[in-house]
Parts: sequence; C-alpha cells; structure tokens
Amino acid sequence: MARLAREVTAAIVLDFGPEEVLRRLADPFWFQAFGCVLGYDWHSSGVTTTVCGALKAGLAGTEHELGLCVAGGKGRAARATPRDILAKSPLLAVDPQSLVYASKMSAKVDSVALQDGYDLYHHSMFFTREGKWAVVQQGMNTTSRYARRYHWLGEAVTDFCCEPETAICSDARGQSLNLVASESQAAREAMAGMPNDFSPGALKLELQRLSVLTLPRREYLTFADIDVARVGRLLDSVQAQQPQDFASLLSLQGVGAKTARAMALIADIVYGAPASFRDPATYSFAHGGKDGHPFPVDRALYDMSIQLLSDAVRRARLATQEKQEALSRLRTGIEGRPGAGT
Repeated sequence: MARLAREVTAAIVLDFGPEEVLRRLADPFWFQAFGCVLGYDWHSSGVTTTVCGALKAGLAGTEHELGLCVAGGKGRAARATPRDILAKSPLLAVDPQSLVYASKMSAKVDSVALQDGYDLYHHSMFFTREGKWAVVQQGMNTTSRYARRYHWLGEAVTDFCCEPETAICSDARGQSLNLVASESQAAREAMAGMPNDFSPGALKLELQRLSVLTLPRREYLTFADIDVARVGRLLDSVQAQQPQDFASLLSLQGVGAKTARAMALIADIVYGAPASFRDPATYSFAHGGKDGHPFPVDRALYDMSIQLLSDAVRRARLATQEKQEALSRLRTGIEGRPGAGT
C-alpha cells in the first residue's frame, strides 16, 4: 500500500504539482476512492488511518523530490504532529510555526469548538515547502462505534472559527454544539468578550449562579458533566489572559470542551446569544446504491466515471520519457534506503 500510494502521489505531483495532492486529499470522495485503489474496504473506518499511514510511509525520503511532507498519524503519532513539522524545517520556505498553529487549531476546532460526540484519535497533516497544507483527522463515538472524518484544506480556510472544514463525513447525524457554525457568530463574539466584560472573578461567580438555576434544556449544555469549581478556576485563568477574539480564546492552554460548554451556556443565558446545534456532517453517494438506496444507480453517470478513469490511466501510460526517468529515480532512491520494502 505504501509503494502504490507513493507512485500515485508522484504521478499527480509530476502532472499537477504538490498542491493538487492536498486538494484531492481534502475531497472526501477522492480520498475514499484512493483508499479503495490502495486495497482497503470502502466502508471501514480503517480507510482513514491506513491511507494516511501508507502516505506517510511511502513518501518518507521523497520530500526533496516531490516537495510534499506528511506529519502526524494515529494516537501518539497525532500528538507528535508539531514535532514532525519542526523536523521538516530545513525543507520549508516558510516559518514552520504557521503549520504548527494550523495543525493545533484544526484539532482544537473539531474537538472543542465542534462537540459532536466523536473523540479525535487520528490527525494527519500534509504540507508543501511553500506552507500549503491539508489536514485529515478522524473521531470515534465510543457509544455507537461509528467514526467521523474531518477534511481541511488550508487554501480554503479564511477563518478557523467559521465553517472552516472542507467536509465532515459521517453515516450518522444528530445534534452538535457547533460553535464554528456561521449562525454561532453572536455566541463566539459573546464568549470572546466575556473576559473583558466581567470584573476579575465575576465570570466564575456567574457560572456558579447559573448552576443552581432551572434552565431551558440545551443539548450538550448542562451542568451534569461540568465540574463548576474546576471550570471556574479555568475561567479565572482565561480572564487573566484577556483573549482578543474567539480564535485566541480557543487556542489558550486549558480551554477544552467543558470550558467551552460553560462559556457557551453563559453566552446563551446572560448575553442572549445561543450557539448553533446544527450537525455539520454530510454524507453522500456518488452513483447510488445497487439496492436502490439512497437512490438507484445512475448508469449513464457510472459509465462516464469509468470513462474518465480509463482516460486518466491511458494518459498516465503515455507519460513522457522525462516523467518516466523521474519516477525511475524516485523508485531507485526509495529501494536503496535501509528497510525499503519491509
């Protein structure tokens, strides 16, 4: 899988440049199809970790040739993403801290600003020498055992805190505390303004006061799983740091899901600025299903897709000698490395 992932990626880079690889990885349909090409079941959550792992292993050592780097992974590897990025510093034409910030913010958004019941356990970042990037990360709902994948494309992100993801894929949808929804703008502004609006310590007291009130039911916004004393201490810390906007609030150390829920609750009750509960996940089929669900297979569209792929394969086979020589050098370099092929 790693060797095939390398060859496919190299072909795309040679034809379209490394930025095109980022755009395709940020496309959930292309990513899923790529997983099928690499030999993994289309419906398994393992597609995400396996495709990203194959790319990281396959592209290792080709960064100078292809101009494309991979960082992060599953579990501990996800937490090591900043270290992976900094290790590639000699290759970069930009400050690596901008990539570290993008990595941390994309993870923080999908675990704190978007609380949809899926805990992140996988985070991979793909980036070029010029600082272009894409992120693919995945979360798991421990109750339903369903997974949800989040796609980001750096060039499409104009605001980390307002509808920043390219796509969120899930078989199941429900309610989510969605602080990055466009309709949560008032809540974001209220939350960012709280440290300046309250006198020192008053924000914690406001939370304690709300905890004894009978409040309207808000999914995800209850005191059942909020330790008011602990969150109160964090609110004091937030207030002392005086964040200037929602992005700087979200990036603060210690501001996690419970702190965000507490501040969203205060924004709702005190400021009259409720957050959105719209689940941003989307799920679709390219050609329909053979059983007629969610709609019958469109044979004409199916045949068109086959023809497009067939044309792409034919064009790849007619590659110029220069491209073939570049691929040969790439293969020689990989196979000559210690441990290659294992």
